[in-house]
Amino acid sequence: MRKDFPVKASDLRAYNRLAMDAALAATDLLENLHHNVARLPGALAEPSNEPAPGIAGFVYRVIRGATRKIGDGMDHALQLLNTKGSTGQVYRQREILVAALNGLVGDHLHESGNSLSIPMRLRRDGVPLQLESESLRQCIPCVSGKLAVFVHGLCMSDLQWRRRDHDHGEALANALGYSTLYLHYNSGLHISSNGRELAEQLEALVDAWPVPLERLTIIGYSMGGLLARSACAHARETGQRWLASLRDMIFIGTPHDGSPLERAGNRIDRVLGRSPYTVALSRLGKMRSAGITDLRHANLCDSDWQGQDRFHSRRGVRKAMPLPESVHCRAIAGTLSKHLRLSATRLAGDGLVPVSSALGRHPDPQRNLGLAESDCMIAYARNHLDLLDSAEVFEQIRVWLDDASPGSGLRIPWSESFS
Repeated sequence: MRKDFPVKASDLRAYNRLAMDAALAATDLLENLHHNVARLPGALAEPSNEPAPGIAGFVYRVIRGATRKIGDGMDHALQLLNTKGSTGQVYRQREILVAALNGLVGDHLHESGNSLSIPMRLRRDGVPLQLESESLRQCIPCVSGKLAVFVHGLCMSDLQWRRRDHDHGEALANALGYSTLYLHYNSGLHISSNGRELAEQLEALVDAWPVPLERLTIIGYSMGGLLARSACAHARETGQRWLASLRDMIFIGTPHDGSPLERAGNRIDRVLGRSPYTVALSRLGKMRSAGITDLRHANLCDSDWQGQDRFHSRRGVRKAMPLPESVHCRAIAGTLSKHLRLSATRLAGDGLVPVSSALGRHPDPQRNLGLAESDCMIAYARNHLDLLDSAEVFEQIRVWLDDASPGSGLRIPWSESFS
């Protein structure tokens, strides 16, 4: 095992608990599959969600009981380990693993009280910040009146803004004198839940900022851009003061119209759920987090999912959410295409997000974000992750945020058809 990736007793207990939950879920799936197959139904007969009867049901109950006892015993043994040698140092490998788990099953981690669930915090260099004036002054060198908050994407950590020795936040601080903070959060929770908590964090941050705040900027990558939009909506509805300080929002590879991959996964779920022989596989797919299913149609409000089956398609339910007024919003899209002469509607996306979705373009006027041509950029020959360390992406961010520079993005004709 690598010396820079230590395993703490608290982590082992959390992983043990997650493994026990997974074993119990797998037992439920096997029992469901057993029961459905044992009935010898037709291929398209109505699947059953009932537990297996008789001896088979008794066996599965014994397996669950044994699993719980083994898990509880392991947890007790791990609890006895001496953890005094643990340090507060941030370990990048652990952070990346935990962030990925949160993206995949973060809602379950949160609801089950698992210590691997990431609490939302603003951080610098992986260190959580106390949102108090004196603490911020001590933790942030050369506190500036220009503040940028960076919000990461699904299954990611705030430490992953650094890629190939480049960090857009660090570069922005060096180029324009911004103070830069990074949000760390459980990306498996509902986007609207995280957006509401982000709004509360920003309210506390602005109130505690130790110098007069001239300019607040939010830069959101992928899902992070959706969180920023949701936070703005919550602030507007509740009258939070920080929104008046927000000057700019920049979306990098943000799926404003949702994720095609999640929509494809949802279709596969529905197909598998139609047969008693494959319904257990459908249930396996439904273990993915609320954050992932929210990406299907970019759900930003509680009303987009509350009281509904989140695995139902329900595209028409999503509430249209305009961009906040008096905030200069810009969008950056990536494309795998190298051809500059292709129209924006014909360009391939970045492998995860289509160009039109990243630029907020939609045939429905209510869902079209209406960004000006000069407020959009397309990064060519770039995949989704490449946007994090692209020199041209950072240069565009710098130009947009530098009051001394003329705004000059890559202009895209908005008159193009969406067909």
